[in-house]
Amino acid sequence: MGLRDKKRNQRRVLSRRSAGPKTGEGKDFLPLEGKEQRVREKKQPEEPESTASVLYIGHIPHGFYEDQMQGFFQQFGAVKRVRVARNRKTGKSKHYGFIEFENPEVAKIVADEMNNYLLFEHTLQIAPVPPEKVHAKLWKGVRKGFIPVDRVAIERKRLSKINKLLCYQDKTVEEHKKMLEEIVKRDEKRRKRIKAAGIDYECPALIGSVQPSAKKIKFDED
Repeated sequence: MGLRDKKRNQRRVLSRRSAGPKTGEGKDFLPLEGKEQRVREKKQPEEPESTASVLYIGHIPHGFYEDQMQGFFQQFGAVKRVRVARNRKTGKSKHYGFIEFENPEVAKIVADEMNNYLLFEHTLQIAPVPPEKVHAKLWKGVRKGFIPVDRVAIERKRLSKINKLLCYQDKTVEEHKKMLEEIVKRDEKRRKRIKAAGIDYECPALIGSVQPSAKKIKFDED
């Protein structure tokens, strides 16, 4: 192909590009204004209404407990119940809890506005809890408040019971006899259970189960 043919082909391509669309072409394309009108006419899908009235609250600072939380969140609406997770032994806060509002719309506003709120150098983490995910025992005993278990009193009672069994000098003769009778009864029940199980075993006799009767001492009269 010579130089003239190449120039001739280039002219043909340029002429085709500069020429307008032929009749019948471009009917499938819509003008830009009509497209914008169609987009405007399309209705945006409505968000489903939130029915969650319980909120999870994380990163709770020290000192921000049930009374303080109820007083703080009452500015948004009526608070129904508040629960702070605590340690069963010590009663200290685990720094997370739950709050329930009477109106789900108020709960949604609190979740939107108070999430990542800085309070006493702690960033609150607030999220709604769907009704189907709320535990059945979440609000059990919330009206009574938290009552920590008195482990010291339980241990004191256990040790005093052991001391009573070991300290014979503090017992009267009647109390000592009663204690021995209880030991003998427990031993008899144990022997019966062993025999009922079909085990051929002879239990050793209890030492000290039979106490000698007290001797009377007579003094000679001068």
